[in-house]
Amino acid sequence: MGTRPYFSKYLKAAPVNRSQGSMKYLVVGLGNIGPEYADTRHNIGFMVLDEYARQENAKFYNMRLAYYTEVNHKGRTLHLIKPTTYMNLSGKALNHWMKELKVPLQNVLVIVDDLALPLGTLRLKPKGSAAGHNGLKNIEAVLGTNEYARLRFGISDNFPKGRQVDYVLSGFDDAEKPELPALIDRSIEMVKSFATIGTELTMTKFNK
Repeated sequence: MGTRPYFSKYLKAAPVNRSQGSMKYLVVGLGNIGPEYADTRHNIGFMVLDEYARQENAKFYNMRLAYYTEVNHKGRTLHLIKPTTYMNLSGKALNHWMKELKVPLQNVLVIVDDLALPLGTLRLKPKGSAAGHNGLKNIEAVLGTNEYARLRFGISDNFPKGRQVDYVLSGFDDAEKPELPALIDRSIEMVKSFATIGTELTMTKFNK
């Protein structure tokens, strides 16, 4: 297929693998762009993909609707995106890249912060409700289904009534920060597992 015009200026720096087949995966880390949101609880999806890219010496490029890079793992190509649409329009970026790369929905994984889970809990799910999360609500609205895999990263719910927004847009506490590197590494292992052995076996292996 031909190169879309907006890709042409990036291709030398960021080649995009558009080959078809079931060995391609789209991993979407949810978050908000901008330094004021960096390292906040709501941006844990960005943080996981940033660390994965760092470990693989991959660089994100600012492309259409998302920062984009790709890594390879055991014969699979994992296309990593961090939407630049802000959280409330995450579905727009996911849908664009899923179509652009011809990745089937069953090969899509969304990494999302979850207030209902305590910090330290990571759960992969094959589908589920948005549970009030604006990023997931938009993805479900755009896709017309909630049957896509998501990796739920627990951020706890230690906030006073009515202060949820302030809480998710704040940074992790000093007591929480030492736990993050191991949790992020475990999340990366779960992403790799999802792409190699699938959702069900990954759930059995990693979910607690």
